[in-house]
Amino acid sequence: MPHDRFPPDTPGEWMNRAKSNLIQAKSAQPGVYLEDLCFNAQQAVEKSLKALLIHRRVRFPYVHDLAELVHLLEESGEKVPAEIIEAVKLTDYAVEARYPGVTEPVTSVEYEEALALAGEVYLWVERLLKTEEL
Repeated sequence: MPHDRFPPDTPGEWMNRAKSNLIQAKSAQPGVYLEDLCFNAQQAVEKSLKALLIHRRVRFPYVHDLAELVHLLEESGEKVPAEIIEAVKLTDYAVEARYPGVTEPVTSVEYEEALALAGEVYLWVERLLKTEEL
């Protein structure tokens, strides 16, 4: 069941969506491709970063390019830790990995790394948003 919904232009609603994607990314079941789960991990990162951009009042394009979103955050004065920047590699899961034959199948090691990175980014943004609410 989703959290309370917020207006679509608020960080809270973007974080709700990020959390939903993160939950889906963790839902490995027989018959589900790891590529699809990694797509949800990428989406969790993307929506988390966009939540922070909304909070910072920074306009962003509707793109899947995580490096571009990190760049916008840095331009706004945000100090983005190296472990968060590492998550930009999940951009590859936004498009190519979702289609048959475009890339090699995702391994369980790559999947676990995607989950860890997505969780890290989500928690980092969540902490920043909560800290600044005080």
